[in-house]
Amino acid sequence: MITFTEENYLKALLTLSTTKESDSRVGTNEIATRLNVKPATANDMLKRLKDKGFIEYEKYGKISLTSLGRERAVVVLRKHRLWETFLYEKLEFTWDEVHEVAEQLEHIQSEKLVDKLDKYLEYPEFDPHGDPIPKSDGSISALARLTLTDIDENNHCKIVAVKDTSVEFLQYVQQLGLGINSLVHVLSKQAYDLLTEIEIGGKRITVSQKIMDNIYVVCSHCESGKKCTNRKCNINI
Repeated sequence: MITFTEENYLKALLTLSTTKESDSRVGTNEIATRLNVKPATANDMLKRLKDKGFIEYEKYGKISLTSLGRERAVVVLRKHRLWETFLYEKLEFTWDEVHEVAEQLEHIQSEKLVDKLDKYLEYPEFDPHGDPIPKSDGSISALARLTLTDIDENNHCKIVAVKDTSVEFLQYVQQLGLGINSLVHVLSKQAYDLLTEIEIGGKRITVSQKIMDNIYVVCSHCESGKKCTNRKCNINI
């Protein structure tokens, strides 16, 4: 038997581990911050998860999911992102509203319901925030690793995901006119603080490095998620 809280920890561990480029292990403070709990509280729960065979872990050391833990985490994450997509596409929730409701729906245990939901949505690959939705076989598509910060002046890119999914961030970037699949032209960057002028939909705006660090992009021409050196890709949109 696994509790909702334990499922939340496993999902958070999987999410954190899949955003790392090298070492996929997660620290206690990382999981505590992610779930907004004290490190001591996280440590107690991690011990329980280890005793159940869901994680490999030594007190306040690095944490990794076992095959059993990853399997369970993928199921929860799959449900969460499918429900977010359903709420966004079919019930017209905004992208800053879907997370909280999906947090409740993700604990529904019916596998048949989840499979039918996936079919009803025509097997979406990404949720409203651009995060990959795990497939029924447990596989997860790779995340784009390029952020808006990585794009040089006079280059073009397309927004594919956001790193920060907090309500405040999502509402702010939406006010700026930025969203998934938005085409962006990087016009200029200030060397001192990296304040960057961009053009989107014919409108010029200035954004901070913090904003750019939290937006994942691909080359707008070849859709590469790595820094593109192909001169053909520096074309105008």
